[in-house]
Amino acid sequence: MCGIVGYAGSNQALPIIMAGLRRLEYRGYDSAGVAVVHDGRIDIVRRPGKLEALENALGSDTALTGSTGLGHTRWATHGQPNERNAHPHTDCTGRIALIHNGIIENFSELQQRLEAGGHRFKSDTDTETCAHLIEDAIGQGLAFPEAVRSVLRDLEGSFALAVVHLDDPGTVVGAKRDLPLVAGRADGENFIASDFTAFLDRTRDGVILTDDQVVVITPHSLEVTDLDGNPVMPLEQHVDWDVAVAEKGGHPHFMLKEIHEQPLAVKQTLEGRYDTDHKLTLDELRMSEDELREVDKVFVVACGTAYHAGLVAKYAIEHWTRLPVEIEMASEFRYRDPVLDRNTLVIAISQSGETADTSAAVRYARRQRARVLSVCNTVGASIPRESDGVLYTRAGPEIGVAATKTFATQLIAMYLLALYLAQVRGTMFPDEAVAVVDELSQMPEKIQLCIDRLEDYRKVALKFAHNDSFLFLGRHVGYPMALEGALKLKEIGYIHAEGYPAGELKHGPIALIEEGTPVVVVNPHTHVYAKTVTNMQEVASRGAAVIAIAEDGDLEVDRHASDVMRVPPTTQLLSPLTTLVPLQALSYFVAVARGAPVDKPRNLAKSVTVE
Repeated sequence: MCGIVGYAGSNQALPIIMAGLRRLEYRGYDSAGVAVVHDGRIDIVRRPGKLEALENALGSDTALTGSTGLGHTRWATHGQPNERNAHPHTDCTGRIALIHNGIIENFSELQQRLEAGGHRFKSDTDTETCAHLIEDAIGQGLAFPEAVRSVLRDLEGSFALAVVHLDDPGTVVGAKRDLPLVAGRADGENFIASDFTAFLDRTRDGVILTDDQVVVITPHSLEVTDLDGNPVMPLEQHVDWDVAVAEKGGHPHFMLKEIHEQPLAVKQTLEGRYDTDHKLTLDELRMSEDELREVDKVFVVACGTAYHAGLVAKYAIEHWTRLPVEIEMASEFRYRDPVLDRNTLVIAISQSGETADTSAAVRYARRQRARVLSVCNTVGASIPRESDGVLYTRAGPEIGVAATKTFATQLIAMYLLALYLAQVRGTMFPDEAVAVVDELSQMPEKIQLCIDRLEDYRKVALKFAHNDSFLFLGRHVGYPMALEGALKLKEIGYIHAEGYPAGELKHGPIALIEEGTPVVVVNPHTHVYAKTVTNMQEVASRGAAVIAIAEDGDLEVDRHASDVMRVPPTTQLLSPLTTLVPLQALSYFVAVARGAPVDKPRNLAKSVTVE
C-alpha cells in the first residue's frame, strides 16, 4: 500500500502536497517523494525512509515552486526501499512524472518490449514501466489524457496512479483498478489522492473513482471518463468528518487515540441498525429475507485482525442461527477448492475494503455463484462494490497500523449480522434477540469503563515489558481474543507471542513454560471458565507469571494469577468487546516502554493490497 497525492490549482503545490502526505504516511514509509511542474521543467525530490527524510531534504531546497504536482509515500513491493526506487518515476525524456500504488503484474513483459524499443530504465520498479508506456503513446500523437487511457489497456494487475506531463503543465491525470483513488474539488483547485484525509483541510467534497475510470484535474475542472474517453457520472461523496479526526488529538500515538475512540465508534456502528422495539433493520445488506432464509452454510473469509473477528462471529452465528460456519484465512480460501453454491453465504471482512487476498476470495466466491456479503469500514471500496451486500462499520479513519477501533466495530457488525440472520430465520425467540440487542446498546459504556482503567493496565504491562516471549491462552470466544492479543504484541512490540486454545496447553505449549514466562489468560465468565482456571493453575505451578483478564468480582483468579486486568461483566458471546481493551493496552504500553514505533511498525502497512 502506498499513498498518492496530486494537486492542480493556483496555490503553491508543495505545501499542500506535503500536508497530504503527512496524513497518508500510514500507507507506507519506505520512501517518499514529490514532483512539481514549473517553468518548463519537473523538479523531483525523493528520499528513502520515512517522510521526515523528505521534509529535511526539502527544507534546504527552494527550487520546488509551482502550482501543479504529485506526492507519494511508498510501501515497497518491487525493488528495494531506496532512493533509486522511490516515486515519482519519469520517462526517458524527463517530461513525464508518475506515482503509483499497487502491482503491474505484466511489467516484466512490458519492460522487455520497451527496452527493445530503446527505452532505458533507471529503477527496479514495475511503476517506471507506466511512464515509458505513456511516453510512447504521446510519441504516437495521443494527447496526454488519452495516452494514459491507452496505456491502461496494456496493464495487468491492481493499481492506482497519478501522472503529470510538461506538455500540459496545469493538469494531473489519475486512474485506478482495484485499488482506492478519490478526487476532491474546491474553488480554483482540485485534488487526487488515495484517501479523502489527504485534502480534508481544503475541501470535503469529492468523488470516488471506480475501476478503469480516469480522472483529469486542472485548477478549474474535474472530469471523469471511462477508458474510451466517454464522460461518466462518478460517485459523489461529501465527507462529514474533518481533518482533526486524522490527527492525534493530543495523544502521543494514533493507536492510543483510536483505543479511546472505540466507545464512539461502536455507538456509531450500532446507530440506526435497530428500531424502538430492538428489531434489526440492516438496509445496506441488499439481500432479501427470502434469500437469507435459503442460506444453508456460511463461510467467513478475512486476514489478520479481521480474521479474529471472524472467529468470534463463528461462535455467534452458529449459536444463534444453527447454521454451520467455516472460517478461513482469505489467502488460503480459493486455493483449497472450497465447496460453494448458491445457498452458501460468504462473509468477507476487511477494514480497508481493498485487502488483496480477501478481494480475490470475494471474486472466487462470486464465480462459484455464492452470495457474498462484506463487512467494511470504507465506503465505496472495492470489496463492498463487488459484493451482493454490505454492512459498513463506522469507525472513521484509523491511522495506526495496528487495528483497534476497526476491530471493535467489526465485532459489532458481525454480532448484528448474526442476530439479523437469526431474526429472519426464526431461530431465536424475540425476547432473546431483544435482550442481546439491549446489551449491545450498553457496550459503549462498558468499553469506556475498560478505557477508564488504562492506567491500571499500564502498570501491569510495565512489569513485563522486558520479556521477549509471551503465551496467550483462551477458550471459546477467549481463544480468538488470545490470538488477537498475541498478534498485537508481535505487531507493535516486536515480541514473540503465541495465541493458543487453553485446552491444547498440554499438547505442546506447556513445554515453553519456565520461571517468569508471562502467560496472558483471557478468562471472563463463560461455560468453560472453570476449565480455564485449571489451565491457569497448570502454568502457574510451573513458574509462569499469569496475567489474567477477568471480570469484576471474580476472586478465584486472584489465587492463581500474579496480576489481574479487570473488565466489567458481560454475557459470554459479547465478552470480546471488553477483553479487547486490556489486550490492546498491554501491547501498546509494552511497545512504548520498549521504544518501538507504535503507529508505524517495521515491515507492516495499514492495508495489504497486494498478494
